[in-house]
Amino acid sequence: MKLIILDRDGVINIDSAQFIKSPDEWRPIPGSLEAIARLNEAGYRVVVASNQSGVGRGLFDMDTLNAIHEKMTKLLAQAGGRIDAIFFCPHPADSTCDCRKPRAGMLREISARFNVDLKGVPTVGDSLRDLLAGEEVGCELFLVLTGKGERTVNDPKVPAGTRVFADLAAVTDALIA
Repeated sequence: MKLIILDRDGVINIDSAQFIKSPDEWRPIPGSLEAIARLNEAGYRVVVASNQSGVGRGLFDMDTLNAIHEKMTKLLAQAGGRIDAIFFCPHPADSTCDCRKPRAGMLREISARFNVDLKGVPTVGDSLRDLLAGEEVGCELFLVLTGKGERTVNDPKVPAGTRVFADLAAVTDALIA
């Protein structure tokens, strides 16, 4: 099985320092939905792994998060693509949970659910915490310069071997070339 793990905010949709708190605030990065559709066409199962601490902070509730994801999946379907699963951590940043990236609990849950070793599985993020979580389980690391990526690329803690691309469409081009 070909699997790819994507962060949501800053990779699929435009990020916001104030959090994406409603379906109206969720806007795809140009080309991202088409990139996911191309990944699907190339045989990839696409999984989202996203920290959503706005839930734990009380900025929005689970119904709102579900509505945001519903908008994402509907727009993606219109572009000819699909997401096979969405995993998220609802806990605030000060949580000691294992699921909040940079810890790898969410990725381990993906591994268990899909019964796949994540060694070499592409994971795409825009922040250091996305990369560190992927590194912990042996993923192939991709940093996009969208979202927080422009700041992250210069962080000395970016794991060695991380591949850097302009956006998800460019990552997709590299993977299916």
